[in-house]
Amino acid sequence: MKGKIRPELAPQGTRIRVGISSCLLGERVRYDGGHKLDTLITHILGRLFEWVPVCPEMEIGLGAPREALRLVGGRNAPPRLVAQHSGLDHTQMMAGWAERRLDEIGGAGLHGFVLKSKSPSCGFEAVRVHAVRSASRRSDRGIFTAAIVRRFPHLPAADEIRLRDAGTRDNFVERVFAHHRWTMFLRSRPGPEDLERYHSSHRLLLMSHGITHYRALGRVVAGATHRRIGGVLREYEERCMEALRVKATRKRHALVLRYVSRNLRRHLDATDLTELDGSIDAYQAGMMPLNAPLTLVRHHLRRHPVDWLSEQTYLNPPGSHADSIIVSAL
Repeated sequence: MKGKIRPELAPQGTRIRVGISSCLLGERVRYDGGHKLDTLITHILGRLFEWVPVCPEMEIGLGAPREALRLVGGRNAPPRLVAQHSGLDHTQMMAGWAERRLDEIGGAGLHGFVLKSKSPSCGFEAVRVHAVRSASRRSDRGIFTAAIVRRFPHLPAADEIRLRDAGTRDNFVERVFAHHRWTMFLRSRPGPEDLERYHSSHRLLLMSHGITHYRALGRVVAGATHRRIGGVLREYEERCMEALRVKATRKRHALVLRYVSRNLRRHLDATDLTELDGSIDAYQAGMMPLNAPLTLVRHHLRRHPVDWLSEQTYLNPPGSHADSIIVSAL
């Protein structure tokens, strides 16, 4: 089932499942017998996700400790996974194992992957590739990570270094939850009208990532009745995940929040409006987290329900109870 995570095998009633390089959880699987425990991942993201650990080098039978591996190759050839001192080539073994492991991962209901940076097997980008006959070097993805991206191009993935940046971390979490929602949506065998409702509920979220992407997705939805639904859904998924990869900025968030404020204006008195607009101004100026104006909006919607606003995914950020930990970083 290339390019898709199989939702029917995802466990019910659990946190969203995300794959992770085992060493980041503190498992002693590194080539030197050590680990790379990342407490930001375990203490913060671990409150949102159920981790599914993977260590490619251990799982192909190399053990720990072991001889260090590295990527080797010329500029016009795919890199190979080679033992640093003995020169043993593990590329074929890793590639064969990766295909089998990804079959299992496809059935495990994963909605994201956190990878060990700079690893020749797991590195997400900028992994050093050693030239065969010169000192020149280039960069590439780790062998296993490259296989993940080929098989599941829309699966959110990031390494632990990039997740230290609050904006990147928020974006990753948002995309994981979006991937999960989309997968659950596909389980219902949706038609054009279902897609229209789904798109409508994501209006504000998509706008916060850029109006161009939102409008492009709107055109996909508008033409759904004249095309085969399978093709429409594939195009929508691709464009939606592409849109969400664009980081939402304070300026974009503030524009969306002001749009919400205008739609609430007739329901609120002058005091409430002044408080809400002041909260948005303070957020845009960097004096408040995003959670502050969002909390006010949710409060007013409980008192004065506006159907289309109440249904907006944007107003119910990832993690719900934990949104002050994750989403408020922006």
